[in-house]
Parts: sequence; structure tokens; C-alpha cells
Amino acid sequence: MNIIFGPVNSRRFGKSLGIDLSPSKKQCNFDCLYCELDPAKTMGSYEDVISVEEIINALSTSLENHQDIDAITITANGEPTLYPHLLELIDEINKIKGEIKTLILSNGSTISDLKVQDTLMRFDTVKLSLDCATDRCLNRLDRSHQGISVSDIKQGMLDFRSKFNKAFIIEVLIVKTINDKKEEIEALNSFLLELNPTRIDIGTIDRPPAYRVEALSYEELREISFRFDSSLPIHIASRKKVVEKPSFYSREDILDTIKKRPLTQDDINVLFDNKSKIILKELIKNKQIILHNSSGYDFFVISS
Repeated sequence: MNIIFGPVNSRRFGKSLGIDLSPSKKQCNFDCLYCELDPAKTMGSYEDVISVEEIINALSTSLENHQDIDAITITANGEPTLYPHLLELIDEINKIKGEIKTLILSNGSTISDLKVQDTLMRFDTVKLSLDCATDRCLNRLDRSHQGISVSDIKQGMLDFRSKFNKAFIIEVLIVKTINDKKEEIEALNSFLLELNPTRIDIGTIDRPPAYRVEALSYEELREISFRFDSSLPIHIASRKKVVEKPSFYSREDILDTIKKRPLTQDDINVLFDNKSKIILKELIKNKQIILHNSSGYDFFVISS
């Protein structure tokens, strides 16, 4: 039973050690169509619970072997906030972590719970999923446990955001024909404008899913990104299925594109040909375009 995994290297978070709070089996209040784990009945609480002492002992051993860790990531084969001792665990981690940052990856389903909010306040970075802004989509795509509603999730996120002043990231996973529809994107856009997270990652399926659902291409994700308000800090997290060759962008094209949607270097590498990259360098040199960091990613933005 491997509680600790990694370290893995991430451009966003550096060298990270992962902690799996449910190493024995999937324990989740969602059964998402795109999940890489096998289908399983949803649950509202953990059936198999490992002790805080066991986790801390495993983490301490790993930290002794890997002394250049940048981040400790809390996750699970399921939903980590269902772990009943999460508050005690993060307090114990904070006692031994030193300068290492802590991160939790959650599906966001329990964020309306004030105890969960208090626990997440103790992390350096909180990343929550929000695939749907309507109950119809939530029930169809995320296949949530009984009693979970989009209105509770959204209100919980707003309440948490009002008091959490560290890195708060929202992840949206887009599945073809389900939450890529106009009305679903409009509902997400409206709520995200109100929420104002530090960064929004939009991606698609990149591992074999539990059910027969389809991924989007990079080009389709990019088109969807333009449906969101240009003020939102959206990062396209997927580089899968890039079919278009890099294109030529004139000076005006570059300025117009970045005004509508700030781009990362990865986006530039996918979209721009060599001539366009030279023009971009000139725009940066002239300070018409600058770099803006948002929770670990550098975005090219128009200079104000």
C-alpha cells in the first residue's frame, strides 16, 4: 500500500511528493464519466481509513530521502476531503514541512462544509474542480452522490474565496457533447466571473476513461477558451491531439489574440510559426506585451 508517491516534477509546483489518502481503493462521492479509475458506487464517507500517524511516518521517511522537495500534494483515489482526519493531518504536515508548500486537489463537492473550509485554509494552494455550473450537468458528467448540489458548491466556493488569500485554482475538465455546450459554458463563465479565482485550468480527457466518453482536441479547447470572458485567467492544460500546424500571426493578430485570451509559452509553441515568434519578441522588447505570473504559469498579456 503506497501512501506516498513521487517525487514528480511540475512546472507549476516544482518537485512534488504526493500523499494518497485512499491507497487501497476508490473512495469518492463522484463517479465521473472521465475518471481513470474503474467505475465504483459513490460514498459520502471513507470506509477504509489510514491513520494520521501512518501517513506522517511515511511522509517523514520520504522527506529524509528527498530533501529538495518544493511541494507536498494531498490527493486520493477518490475525494481527499472525505478523509475524516484531514484537519489533524494538515496540522501535523505543517509542523514538519519547513519551507515546502502544501497543495490539495479536490473535486470541490464538500466546499460548503465550514469544517472543510477551515481545513483548506491551512494549505498554501487549493485546487478545486468545477466541471459543471448546472445540476443537470453535475448529475450527468460527475455522477454525484445524493445530497450534492451545484448551488451548495458554488456558494461554498464563494464563501471560501472571500477569506482565502493564497493561490486558489479552479480546474474544468471538458467532455465532448456534455459540458462543451453553449449553455454550460455560459453558466460556468458567469459564476467564474463572480468567483474570481487565481487561475482557471481547462483541460480534457488524457487518460483512458471509466466510461465511453470523448476528449476534445487542443484546437477545440482553445475555441472554448474564447467563450469565457477575457478577464478570466484561463490556462489550457491539455496539449493532446494538436492537429494544426503553427500559423503566421501578424503584429495586429498577436495583439488581438492576446487581448482576447492571454497565452502561455506552451500556447505560443503550438500556435505561432517562427516569424510570429520573432514579432512577439519585438512586442515584448517594446513592452507592448509583458509576462504576468498566475499561480506558477507565466502568461503573455497586453501591457496596461
